Amino acid sequence: MIDIVAANLRVRPLRTLISIVGVALGVVLIVLFTGLATGMSNDMARRAANWKAEIIFTRPGATDLTSSNTAVNIGYVKRLAEIEGVDSTVPIIRYLMPNTKGRWGIQQLDGLDWEPFAQMNDIQLLQGRSPRALNEVIIDDRYMRDEEVSVGDTLELFGNQPYTIVGVFSPPSGARIKMSLAAMQDALETKNASYILVKVAPGYIVDDVAARIDQELPGNKITLTRDVIIDAQERIPSLKTFLNILVGLGAFVSTIFVLLSMYTTVTERRKEIGILKSLGASKLFIIKTIEGEAFMIGVLGIIAGVVTAFVSASVIEWVFEIPFEFSMSWVLTAILIALAGSLIGALYPAWRASAIDPVEVMANE
Repeated sequence: MIDIVAANLRVRPLRTLISIVGVALGVVLIVLFTGLATGMSNDMARRAANWKAEIIFTRPGATDLTSSNTAVNIGYVKRLAEIEGVDSTVPIIRYLMPNTKGRWGIQQLDGLDWEPFAQMNDIQLLQGRSPRALNEVIIDDRYMRDEEVSVGDTLELFGNQPYTIVGVFSPPSGARIKMSLAAMQDALETKNASYILVKVAPGYIVDDVAARIDQELPGNKITLTRDVIIDAQERIPSLKTFLNILVGLGAFVSTIFVLLSMYTTVTERRKEIGILKSLGASKLFIIKTIEGEAFMIGVLGIIAGVVTAFVSASVIEWVFEIPFEFSMSWVLTAILIALAGSLIGALYPAWRASAIDPVEVMANE
């Protein structure tokens, strides 16, 4: 049977190639875009967690990677500093605004006092100085390269309000654009913060200090920065829905390509199938032959799709510095979906082929 399957695929190489490309396209959709979504969400989480501060103090529901508010009273800064084991604190406002040029269609801004933040987290200014006036910002070096801006240029924020870039910092930490806490409070007309970074004093255990904070200031949310990157995809609303849609689209593409290819093949090979049946081939044999062709197309499409996805990701990451992180679970999902789509797509054509009447075929053709 393997010889028959291989021979059938070689007889019509162009149709076989198109079917393989269709299956490969479904695999690429799943592997490439899930790798992109995972890489970008984890990159956002890593930047959010690129702090030397060990604890994030905030209110329940106050902030995640894609939303924020200013629910934390600045008075907590003094109260936190009085707790045993706390070395220093830095209040921060995380603000998100729509931006068609930004990843996920949003742009993040941080409002903070630069000197204590930089000292706490070992962040350095590469150029310029820290923001002081209400219309000044600093950016990280990645943003400077991506947007091709430099110190002295102007950014439009908060409804096209001009802000002057006065410095460039590294490494990336949190939002790529930062202004003073006072400037952010002025822009948002608030006196609060989104969260407070807490640095644990030397010699103290982080978990013990976190428990002490929770005990002395109950009803608040205490998060360890080491846990921020965990389940990063859960922090982005609708990301799972987006990935599920991609998976469904990949399955649909693979199934339709194989269905059309096998259906056309059966239509054109009615005479050959009729001869096989007249020689004693059973319905099961015909079905297994058609399904075998679909299986081979699926395997070749999977190989082509996985290779294409990984090569494309490497090129995109090298040229545009966009992070990709491939998950073996998603790769296996793409493989299973491609195989299932190929076999399911061939079911109806295989059934049609098995139902061909050899007498009718011989009489008419």
